[in-house]
Amino acid sequence: MANEEKLVEYLKWTTAELHRTQQQLRDLRAAQREPIAVVSAACRLPGKTRTPDDLWDLVSEGRDAVTGFPDDRTWELPEDPPYAQLGGFLDDAAGFDAGFFDIGAAEAVATEPLQRLMLHLAWETVERGHIAPHTLRSTLTGVYVGATGHDYATRLETAPDELLPYLGGGTSGSLVSGRIAYALGLEGPAISVDTACSSSLVALHLACQALRRGECRLALAGGGTVMSTPHTFHAFAHQKSLAQDGRCKPFAAAADGMGLGEGVGLVLLERLGDARRNGHPVLAVIRGSAVNQDGAGYGLAAPNGPSQQHVIRAALADAGLTPDQVDAVEAHGTGTPIGDAIEVQALLATYGAGRSPERPLWLGSVKSNTGHTQGAAGTAALIKMVQAFRHDTLPPTLHVDRPTPLAAWKKGAVRLLTEAVDWPRRDEPRRVGISAFATSGTNAHLILEEPPAPDAPAAPATEAAVPEFPVAWPLSARTPEALQEQAKALVTHLASADPSPSPAEVAHSLAATRSPLEHRAVLTGTDTTGLLTAARALASGDDHPDLTRTPADATPKKIAWHFDGTPAAGTETAAADLAAAFPLFAEIYEETRTLLDAHLPAPLPATASEPPHFALHTALAHMLLEAGVHAHTVTGTGTGHIAAAYAAGVLTLDDACRLAAAHFTTTGEGASPTPEAYEPVLKDLTFRPATLALTGTAPAGTPVSSPGYWHHHLASGHHDPGHDPETHTLLDLSAFSPSTPAARTVLTALARLYASGAAVDWTPLTRRTPRPRTVDLPTYPFQATRYWLHDHTTHTAV
Repeated sequence: MANEEKLVEYLKWTTAELHRTQQQLRDLRAAQREPIAVVSAACRLPGKTRTPDDLWDLVSEGRDAVTGFPDDRTWELPEDPPYAQLGGFLDDAAGFDAGFFDIGAAEAVATEPLQRLMLHLAWETVERGHIAPHTLRSTLTGVYVGATGHDYATRLETAPDELLPYLGGGTSGSLVSGRIAYALGLEGPAISVDTACSSSLVALHLACQALRRGECRLALAGGGTVMSTPHTFHAFAHQKSLAQDGRCKPFAAAADGMGLGEGVGLVLLERLGDARRNGHPVLAVIRGSAVNQDGAGYGLAAPNGPSQQHVIRAALADAGLTPDQVDAVEAHGTGTPIGDAIEVQALLATYGAGRSPERPLWLGSVKSNTGHTQGAAGTAALIKMVQAFRHDTLPPTLHVDRPTPLAAWKKGAVRLLTEAVDWPRRDEPRRVGISAFATSGTNAHLILEEPPAPDAPAAPATEAAVPEFPVAWPLSARTPEALQEQAKALVTHLASADPSPSPAEVAHSLAATRSPLEHRAVLTGTDTTGLLTAARALASGDDHPDLTRTPADATPKKIAWHFDGTPAAGTETAAADLAAAFPLFAEIYEETRTLLDAHLPAPLPATASEPPHFALHTALAHMLLEAGVHAHTVTGTGTGHIAAAYAAGVLTLDDACRLAAAHFTTTGEGASPTPEAYEPVLKDLTFRPATLALTGTAPAGTPVSSPGYWHHHLASGHHDPGHDPETHTLLDLSAFSPSTPAARTVLTALARLYASGAAVDWTPLTRRTPRPRTVDLPTYPFQATRYWLHDHTTHTAV
C-alpha cells in the first residue's frame, strides 16, 4: 500500500511538472510573437520635413521634395558631372546643438552629421514617447541604428591637429548607436547596422527580436544617411542607376532609375503589453518581421525575386497572418525598371495571387516624394504608414504615368496608389507590409498593424468644469535662449491644440515627461489664459507676477524648514485650500487628524486650533518629501518640533501623533510641563535615526533619536534655536496669508526653489483622481550651430 501511495504521489508530481512545462512553452511561444508597440517617432527628411506630421503633409499633399544640390556643403563637382544635380536633401545637415550634449567645438566639427542628428532625434523620440529622457539612465534600453554612407572625412588631405583625436570616432558607424547610448546613459544593446538600403528595417527587426527575448525593455530603432560629399551620385551614375531628372518613379512605365535622397528617422519600441501598462502612446503595432539574403543570384547587387517572396512569407508567418489580412504594401520601389518589375512579381506571387479584385493590395512608395533616403528608407516608410493609420488615408505615389509594362499585373490583384484612397477602420485591424531590399543582398519585410482601439477616454475637461486650483508649469533648457524658445513653442502649440488640454494636464505632462535642465522657469496660475500670458512674457524676456525664472546670479542655498508651533488664524482655511489643490496633502492631513483623535483621551473642543495646525505641518512635510524636496535643517517649536521630527524620520506618523496628543493634554492644563508628564508616552515610542538634521534645545551630544532629547526638549519651553543665515527657509507657516491662497503660496515657494537649481519632482503634486491625461507637448528646441569639417580642412574634389 505504501508503494502504491508513493506511486500516486509521484504521478501527481509528474503531472504537475508536465502542466508547468507546457505552460512555460506556451508563455515562451507567446513571448516570441508578442506584438511590439511603436511608441513614438521622430525624423528629419527632405522637403524641410522635421516631424512625422511634416511627413504626412508632404505625402498627403503630393509634394515633391527633390531640389538642387545643397549650397552649404562645400561640394566641388567635376566639370560635366554624369548625373542630374538633383536629389532629396536635408535643409540643415551642418546644424548641431553641441553644448546640449556637452560636446566641444573641435569634437563637433570632427563628428559626422549622421551621429549628430541622431542625438537630436534620440532625445526628441523619447520626449514624444511621454518619457523624461533622464529617467532612462542606467536602464535596459537598446539602440539599433542602420547607418550608411560615412563619407564625411573621405576627401581630407589635411586637418588641424585639434580635430585629429576625434575623427576616428566621429566617422565610425559603430558610434552612431554608441554615442546615443552614451549620451542618454542607456545600458541595453547598442548596435549599428549597415546592410545598405535595408539597414533601418533590419535594425527595426533586430530591435523587435531583442525586446521579445528580454534583452531590453525599450529600444530606439531606425537609421539614416547624410551625404557629406557627392560621392554616392558619382558611384551610382557609373552604374547607370540614376534617373535623369533625379526622381524615383516607383513601378511606373516612365521609370528610368532612382533619385537619391538622405534623411534620418528613429522610433521608440516597447512590448505592447508593457506599453499599455506603462501608459505610453501606441501609434502602431509591429506584428512580425523577417530578414534574409539573396545569396548567389544574377549579380551581387541584382534583386532576387524568389528571395523577396521568401522574406515576405517569413514575415507573415512571424506575424501569424495570411496575405489577405494585409491591405497595402509600402514598397522598396526605387524606380529602377528591372528592380521594380521583380518586386511587383514577388508581391503578385505572395499578396496578389487569389486575392479578390474588389479588395486589391494597394502599393505605394514614399521614395516618390523624398527620393531614396538610403539608410533612413525603411524608417521613413514606417513613419509614413503610422501617419496613414492616424489619418485613415493611403496617400498617393508620385510620378506614375502608368504601371510598368515589365510586370504581369493581371496575375494578381495589386494596384498602384496613383491617388489617395480612403482607409477607414473596420472590424479587422488594418495592416501594411513594408519592404526594404538592398544592394548588399539583405532583404527585410515587416508587418505593421494599426494600434488597438484605446479605452474610452474621459472627455477633456473644459475650463468651466475645472476647479480653480493653482498649478505649476515647469520649463527648463540648457541655455536662456532655448528656454525662451521652449515657452514660445508651448504658447503656439496650446493655442492650436484641439481639444485644448486643461492646465492640470499640461502641468502633469511637463512634470512627468520632461527632464530638468539648468535654466529654469515656472509658470503658476489657475487658468490657461493666465498661464499663457506668463508664458508669453517668458518667451519675450519680460517679467510677470506669475513667472519665476532662474536668476542670473543663482547660487543655491541650504534649505530650512521651520514649523512654528503657535497656532495661527486661518489654519483650517489654509489646510482646506491645500487639500483641494493637492490630494496627496489631503490624504495625510485626514490621516493625521484621525490618528490625533484616536490618541486623545477625550475630544478637544471643535474650536481647538492645535490639531489642524499640527496636521497641516505633517501633511505639508510629507507632500514636500514626496516631491523630492529635502531640507538641510528642520526646526520647530511646540508641536511644530514634533512635526519636524516626523519630517526628519525620527518618528512615524502614528508616534508623532501620539506625542502631539500628549502635548494638547499636558500644556492644556495650564501648568508648565515637566519631563515626567511625558514619560508614559515617551517610553512607548520608537525613535529612529534622523534622515534630516533636526535642530533643538537639548544639550550637545544628545541624539534626537533618544528619549533623553525629548525629555529635555519638551520641558524646556520649546525655544526656536535660530536660523543659519546661509539657509533659505522654505517652510515657515507664518508665510501663509489670508489674502493669498495657501496652495499658491506653496507653489510659488517651490517655484523659487526649483528656479534656483534645487531638485523638485513636480509629478506627485499633479496626482489627482481621475488622473490627468498625459498630452503631447513641443519637444526640446535645439539651438543649432554650423559645424562642417570641410570649413576647417583642405580636401580633394570627387
